[in-house]
Order: sequence, then C-alpha cells, then structure tokens
Amino acid sequence: MQTWYSIIPKSPMLSIYIWIIFCIMPFFFIIQSFTLWQIILGINLILAYFLCHYFSFTAKPGLKYMWISFQMVLNIVMTLVFGYVYLSLFTAFFIGNIKQAVGFYIMYGLHIGFTVLSIVGGYFIFLELFISQTPFIIINVLGVVLLPFTLYSKTRRENLEGELETARERISELTIFEERQRIARDLHDTLGQKLSMIGLKSDLAARLVEKNPEQAILEIKDIRQAARLALKEVRELVADMRAVRIEEELYRVEQILKAAQIKLRLNGDKSEIHMPTLAENVISMCLKEAVTNIVKHSKATICRISFYQSDDEFKMMIQDNGIGFKRSHELEGGNGLKGMQERIEFINGSLEIENGDGTTVILKIPLAITHQKGENKR
Repeated sequence: MQTWYSIIPKSPMLSIYIWIIFCIMPFFFIIQSFTLWQIILGINLILAYFLCHYFSFTAKPGLKYMWISFQMVLNIVMTLVFGYVYLSLFTAFFIGNIKQAVGFYIMYGLHIGFTVLSIVGGYFIFLELFISQTPFIIINVLGVVLLPFTLYSKTRRENLEGELETARERISELTIFEERQRIARDLHDTLGQKLSMIGLKSDLAARLVEKNPEQAILEIKDIRQAARLALKEVRELVADMRAVRIEEELYRVEQILKAAQIKLRLNGDKSEIHMPTLAENVISMCLKEAVTNIVKHSKATICRISFYQSDDEFKMMIQDNGIGFKRSHELEGGNGLKGMQERIEFINGSLEIENGDGTTVILKIPLAITHQKGENKR
C-alpha cells in the first residue's frame, strides 16, 4: 500500500468509498443500540482505532507491531462491549501487507486467535444479536483468515518477480560485457601483432623504394600476405560469434508477450527466412526492441507480427492495438527507436513507423539475389 487510506491500490476512489462505509457503520451501530455514556465510549474507541490504523502506516518498522497490537485490543473491546466485530477486517488487511515473514505469521496467528475468541465471547454476551448476524460474522472470520494470507502471497510474488526481472537484466548486462571483453581480447590477439608488423614493414618499404626497389617489393608482398592472413582470422572470429536467428527471437517474443498477457498473431513462414547472418542479427534485435516497447508502453492486448521474403527484399511488420504515441518527439527518438533506426540503416535497410490505432513498425532490408551456401545452411 502506498498510503494509509489505500485499500485497493489501483482504485483510490473505490478505497475511499469503502472507508466511508466502514467508518459510518460502527457509529450508526452504536448510536442505535446503547445509552449516552456507551455512545461516547464507543465513539472514542472507534476514533482511537482509526488513529492506531493511521499510525501503523507512518510508524517505523519496529513500532508497527505495537500499533497493530493496539488495534487487536480495540477489536476485542468493541466486540465484547458493543458486539461490533467488523473492524477486524481493517487489521487483517494491514497485516496482509507486512513484508517480513516472521512478523507477518506472528501477527496473522494472533489476530485470528483473538478474533475467534472475542467472537465466541460475544455469543455469550450478545446471543440474539450475534445469532441474527451469524452469516456476516462468518464472512468476517473468513476475511480475517484468508485476506492477510492472500495479500501476503501476492506481495511476495510481486517482489520475487521484480527481483527476477532485475536479475535477468543484470545477467544480460554482464553477458554483453563479457562478450565485448572476449571480442576485444580476440581482436587484440588476432590483429595487434599483424597490424604492428604491417606498419613497420610499410615504413621500411617506403624507405627502400629508392635505395633498394627489389627489397621494397618483397616487403610489400609480405605486407599483402600479412593483410590477407589478418583478414582471414577476422572472418574466422566473426564466424565463431553466435548468430541470433529470427526464428529463435520469435519464440522468445512469444514467451514475453504471453507473460504480459498480450495475444500474438503471427503471419509468415519461418522456414522461408534465408538471409546473411548480419542482416538476420539486426532484424532480430529490432524485433526484440519493438516488442519490448509494446510490452512496456503500449497497453496493448494484441500484437501482430507479419513477415515475408522475396528474392530482393525482406519485410517485417510489428503492429499493436495500444495507445500509440501521443507526442511527436516520442515517435522521433524515444523508446529505443533511434537505436533501431541506426541498426537498420547500417545494413542499408529502412524503418517506418505508423501511428494510428496503435503503432505499426515496418522493417525493410534489401537482399542479394544469391547467398553464400554456408549462410543458407546455418
């Protein structure tokens, strides 16, 4: 809960209505049934209870349990003196939002025990009244038993989901960092020595051009051989890097959308996708970025991904039925769109964004008519 009066966090107005009902009911109950001094006592007890409820939210963690205990005592007094048992629901709701497991289970058990015992005692004191209210008392007891545990489980699950998402992001960052470090080491080990040798031999060849042309030609041949060897090693290094295939990214996208409760409509044949590794990597990254934007910002319920490939072009459309972009500067550079634009332009492709009933991202890249046989067999 963000504030002391919040009962339903996503619906503050409904929380206010519930507060009004639960605040009026005890006053009405007391005024209708008791003498003047009992009315005064009851009003003071109710005000004291709501003050304890407020202080439970504003107090330091160690003092919260003291204020909850005061609420339990006031619940018992209200039940045994006035036959009013329903304030225990407020206490139950607050207990359900305790984050510490030990504190939650202690307060939870004590509250159930005190509530049940006070209700049993109330049946001896207000037999006719409690018999007439038995269905509501049963509902109250069920709320005291089920509500805290439900709220605690929900809060615990949300916290675990948040920690898991943070851990995933951290792992992703560390993986990227480690991959960059590995690539930097491999490039240094592969190219450093050969480029140094090429530089030295180039200087030597420049000095020998006039003095000893034949030796300069030999040095130039060595330079050309070293450059070829360096190029070959770079190609082997790039070939060893893991390619992200569109088919694999589509599977991950499906899982992300499913977790976000967004329906996926997929149009296209994955088996017909054949393109260079670099182009497929770029399309996969752009697809991931577009779907991430849909999950985080669009408030959509449906995502459509359509793609097709011809001899000279690959086209992909990512559509959603969300809120779209409200301001032009969001459309131009926000939400990772600038990064997508830079990636797609790197392979001579194009990115188009249509903002209407939702958002449509259109990716197009030109393809060579023929591909290397090794790339088609990845």
